[in-house]
Amino acid sequence: MTTSLISTEGLRRTFPSPRGGEIVAVEGLTLDITEGSLTALLGPNGAGKSTTMRMLTTLLPPSAGRAEICGWDIATHPREVRARIGYVGQKHGISPYQRVRDELHCQGRFYGLSRSEARRRTEELIEVLQLGPVAEQTAQHLSGGQQRRADIALGLISRPRLLLLDEPSTGLDPQSRANLWEHIMQARLREEMTVLLTTHYLEEADRFAERVVVVDHGRLIADGTPDQLKSTLAGDLDAPTLDDVFLTLTGRSLRDSNHSTGEN
Repeated sequence: MTTSLISTEGLRRTFPSPRGGEIVAVEGLTLDITEGSLTALLGPNGAGKSTTMRMLTTLLPPSAGRAEICGWDIATHPREVRARIGYVGQKHGISPYQRVRDELHCQGRFYGLSRSEARRRTEELIEVLQLGPVAEQTAQHLSGGQQRRADIALGLISRPRLLLLDEPSTGLDPQSRANLWEHIMQARLREEMTVLLTTHYLEEADRFAERVVVVDHGRLIADGTPDQLKSTLAGDLDAPTLDDVFLTLTGRSLRDSNHSTGEN
């Protein structure tokens, strides 16, 4: 019997419009993410991905609808939700002026680990994420790939049941992206975690995700395995890619981020 770690029903989020009225960022999202899965949430700029992630992590309250994370309601029990998830946002989470080892230890204590447990967990993550050579450096002196590995370490410090990654590899060179994904997949297996991620690199979703959910204009428009979604174009293209599916579903017009909501 599978267990849903994420369950949403009619989830909605609006923002005031500078011109009056409201901007709808997420509209009626109903979704179940089963335990142990790796799911990619895809969509163009302004589709509602980051707003959805911010609601699921309790950083933003929903305007309507409901969502449960690990069996806890995000609106009524945000503390219990936060205790069970790890989150890596688009921006670096590690303080630029804090040493990597100190930051990890402080984060472990924040999650309620004892001093000895936080120390053990910190050293474990420094080793498995290959942060040893920079553990005594402040984040401002790390490379982009090193900073993202440090961010992943922060997200894993509490041994979360669910890890949410919002565009974890954006801005990294191909070598750093490959290295980061190697660490993410190893951590997933080692910690037996469920993973929900957003990415604009569709080849990442095609390669690593068991399920792909596509949203646009705040609504869910496609849901399936990468192969299932690509099979919808099998009669039109010889070897369709997830990029082909994405462009067919969402169009080829350029999108800008929604500056009123911060959504991209």
